[in-house]
Amino acid sequence: MHHFRTLAAALALLLGLAMPAARAHEGHDDGPAAPAGAAPRFAAVSDRFELVGVIDGRRLTLYLDHASDNSPVQDARLELDLGGQAVAVARVGEGLYQAELAQPLADGETPVTANVVAGADSERLAADIDWHAPAAAPGKEGWTRTTMLAAGAGLAGVALVLWAWLRSRRSAAARMGGAA
Repeated sequence: MHHFRTLAAALALLLGLAMPAARAHEGHDDGPAAPAGAAPRFAAVSDRFELVGVIDGRRLTLYLDHASDNSPVQDARLELDLGGQAVAVARVGEGLYQAELAQPLADGETPVTANVVAGADSERLAADIDWHAPAAAPGKEGWTRTTMLAAGAGLAGVALVLWAWLRSRRSAAARMGGAA
């Protein structure tokens, strides 16, 4: 029974050493992280309208709703200015618009201005997109292929050493006529 406790302790030690450290990088706290691949977005709200924009690379998807009940705005005309550049917007559904940006969004704050005309109602909405591209980390956090291979090789080595040790104890016990 003693050899099982020794094996369990050795495996626990090896796994504890193989786990990569999860720590905050300089300038970041330990609070909840944004989901990986989160797209930059903005929201511009007035008494009448709410406009939400989601940018994925060069594609911009816009959602235009009534602020009072969050229902899509029917038959609206939308003009958009992004960082001082007019952006052509195409209506693809009720309250749904898309645009193709000439280039991906630049790092930093970008002002957004939208003119909305829906029937007799018109409104100018403004917001800012604060986008910073993810910095390339010097090393990956988590289980990389190399880490997994090293941990597996280490486990196999520990298992081999313990197997040889147990086998030698059993052989010694058999020669002496007792049980291990």
